[in-house]
Amino acid sequence: MNQTQPYFAHESAWIDRPCTIGTGTKIWHFCHVMAGAVIGSDCSLGQNVVIAGGARLGDRVRVQNNVSVYDGVVCEDDVFLGPSCVFTNVINPRSFVPRKQEYRETRLMRGASIGANATVVCGHTVGRYALVGAGAVVTRDLPDYALAVGVPARLTGWVCRCGERLRFADGEAQCPVCAARYRLQSGRVEMLPADSR
Repeated sequence: MNQTQPYFAHESAWIDRPCTIGTGTKIWHFCHVMAGAVIGSDCSLGQNVVIAGGARLGDRVRVQNNVSVYDGVVCEDDVFLGPSCVFTNVINPRSFVPRKQEYRETRLMRGASIGANATVVCGHTVGRYALVGAGAVVTRDLPDYALAVGVPARLTGWVCRCGERLRFADGEAQCPVCAARYRLQSGRVEMLPADSR
């Protein structure tokens, strides 16, 4: 960091103006932040990352190497994007048909994690603290705390906000690592208050 900017950008990074980059964010080798991009505080962009002008990153987002976050992608706070994961923004792309007016929003809710080499097809929402496994292809919305793997990605279980797999019995589960408690009801998981029994 220097006195003129509250974030760090490696000398090989390319930052187009105007854009918004929050305090404490680190932008590493060969990144390109395009004009109009919004990046929150305390984010980390690994090597060879592109943030398009219509992309939005919340606070504490971690983008690993070789990821392009395209127009229409919104990552809320605490999202993790694994190495070489892929986003799309048009359903039926053609090089000879302009479709910029057809971009579909993809939203990753707070705390969601996308595994290495996974693909998120545009127009879908990945719920809070959901975990998408490496190499999976997300073709539909995923609920909060979902564990989704495969091609196409299938809901195979549930995870704690700390990332540990949850095992439900009689509709309730307790994380074996952080002891957070959850309730499963009608295909949805909710975290229980710390003082609930």
